[in-house]
This record gives sequence, structure tokens and C-alpha cells, in this order.
Amino acid sequence: MWINGSAARGAILRTNPREKMVHILFDISVISKGVDGALEIVGGALLCFVSPAQITHIVRILTQHEFSEDPNDLLAGYLLQAAQHLTAAAQIFAAVYLVWHGIVKVGLVIALLQKRFWAYPAAIGAFGLFLVYQLYRYAHTRSAWLLVLSVADVFVIVITWLEYKRLHAVHGFA
Repeated sequence: MWINGSAARGAILRTNPREKMVHILFDISVISKGVDGALEIVGGALLCFVSPAQITHIVRILTQHEFSEDPNDLLAGYLLQAAQHLTAAAQIFAAVYLVWHGIVKVGLVIALLQKRFWAYPAAIGAFGLFLVYQLYRYAHTRSAWLLVLSVADVFVIVITWLEYKRLHAVHGFA
């Protein structure tokens, strides 16, 4: 079940400023998730067609300028080291994971933007599972990037819950 476009716009107009802000933040965060998901699909698909040696070569080209300015650049060094240690099995896992993760995100984002009520709890559950996996990976890698992604996911989960509650209050949908 979903709300048609005019009813959804009417729901926005009949809410208080806090609810309008929640809705705006929801739209921004969900659209960002959709763009991220689309990029994951593209990145995963590209990983299927590029060899680990080609990835190392590309990273070397992309980091060459940074190393010429600062031979001890941490980010460039990390990227090059990661590319050099990329195995074919890890590449396949990354490709499958990115494509699957991206398809789930894009599908949920489309449903959320269409105001399909089933998508709100589904998105909260899926994003929650992604969050658990990221925190699991953080426990093994201690990557600050995973923490940043996890904080962003917590924000999206909370804002999705608030938007779901707002729509439930406006439309009486359970």
C-alpha cells in the first residue's frame, strides 16, 4: 500500500516545522542512499571486468601525484597497499557484495520515495543488518571509514523511523 503523490504532498503541508524538517532530512538521506547504491552497483560491476593487476595500476596512476608531493601520504599509501594485496577471491567477494548491497539499497529507496509503507520497516531492518555487518568488520579492521558509514546509517535509520511515524500519524496507517 502506498500514498499517491497528491496525498503525500498534502501530508507535508499539514505538518509542523519539526515534521517538515524530518521529511526534508528523510528525502535528502534516502536520495543519498540511492545514489550510493547506484554507485555500488556500478563499482561492483566494474570489479567483475578488471583484474587485480589492473586495479593496482590504476591506483598507482591515481596516487602518483600525491606521492610526488608527499612520499609519506597516508591515504595514498593505504590505497596502494590495499590494491597490491587484493586477491582474485577478495575481488569477487567485493564485486558480489557491492552489486547485492547496491540493488537492495536502490530497491528500498525507490519504494521509500514512492511512500510504500512496507518499505519503511524493511529499510530499517535492511539498513540495520548492514550496520551490524559494518560494525563486525570494524571490530576486525578498525577502519575509521566504517565508523563514519555506521554513524551515517544510524542517522538514516532514525530519520526513516521518524518519517514512518509521521506518515502513520498523518494517514493513520499501521
